[in-house]
Amino acid sequence: MQSTHHAIAENSSALVAGDSRPGKYLVFHLGQEEFGIRVLKVREIMGIQDITAVPQTPSFVKGVINLRGKVIPVIDLRLKFSLPEAEYRARTCIIVVQVAKESGAILMGIVVDGVAEVLNLTAGDIENTPNFGKGAETPYLLGMAKVKGKVKILLDIDEVLATQDLQGLNGILQ
Repeated sequence: MQSTHHAIAENSSALVAGDSRPGKYLVFHLGQEEFGIRVLKVREIMGIQDITAVPQTPSFVKGVINLRGKVIPVIDLRLKFSLPEAEYRARTCIIVVQVAKESGAILMGIVVDGVAEVLNLTAGDIENTPNFGKGAETPYLLGMAKVKGKVKILLDIDEVLATQDLQGLNGILQ
């Protein structure tokens, strides 16, 4: 089991190196912005459903859902990114992603405003993340994709969902 975990860790550091960023990305909306995550991380896309709230979790943790007998936590990505809360609509959906954690790979759901498309990005489509100045750490950004005049923000979903404020969910995930 440890060798598998080690391989996952090595793979994610290769992503940061920048030479393995090209590939297929699922593009989704949060407000007017478009974000992309690696298709390889996506397990399924489902419509919004009943989410059971969990007390004493951060506000962006919407709760948990039962996915074919497995309890998985659901994060509202709008709230995680400090965007205004939005009413869930017909296009709102939950993207179930597989995330690398110290304890191994786990499933988590992220609520997004809508799914747009799958893009196959080449190295020429992707630019490094600009430097936003001192104090603006952005380890969760893989880069920026330029497609048809629009910028899509590429996310490292492992980093987005690996922050300290998710530690309280460890009891749920065991």
